[in-house]
Amino acid sequence: MHHFSSPFSVRPLRWAHLGAFAWLVAIGCSLISPGVYAGEEVYEARVSRVHDGDTLWVQPVEGGRYRKLRIDGIDAPEICQAGGIAARDALRQRVMDRVVTVRERSFDRYGRALVKLSLGQEDVAGWLVDRGMAWSYRWRRDMGPYANQEAVARDRRLGLFGEAQPELPGDFRKRHGPCPQR
Repeated sequence: MHHFSSPFSVRPLRWAHLGAFAWLVAIGCSLISPGVYAGEEVYEARVSRVHDGDTLWVQPVEGGRYRKLRIDGIDAPEICQAGGIAARDALRQRVMDRVVTVRERSFDRYGRALVKLSLGQEDVAGWLVDRGMAWSYRWRRDMGPYANQEAVARDRRLGLFGEAQPELPGDFRKRHGPCPQR
């Protein structure tokens, strides 16, 4: 007696096995690399240098190389732009030589890690925008993640928003080029 079985009757079982295997691989990878989820690296680091209002250097507490970071979600004035030194000094005063939590998300075109930076429970980017030391980073028509905080700082004329017409760093660079290297 010959039993004929359709090739379609086996496929659902194969797909189920493949799905289960993929799920196990994903779980295994998450166990191998704790602190990393969906491409994000999380670590504690000591701030060793503040370059400007949104760029700094840190060294991971557990050792390793120094890392150059750019705080994601904000745009601080260029160092040679009005408000640039004040923004750098505010960030320096807040985080210099302190241990922060770094969440590396990706890298920018200059090789800096784009990060969410926290000091305890405080979001450092939000802290800067709250004080008028940086803009919420804009992309096309999106006013950015800190747009509400920026609006409050503008209304209160805090920091760079106390100026008559504060200029976005991108516009400043288009008009003047990059700041001279020091």
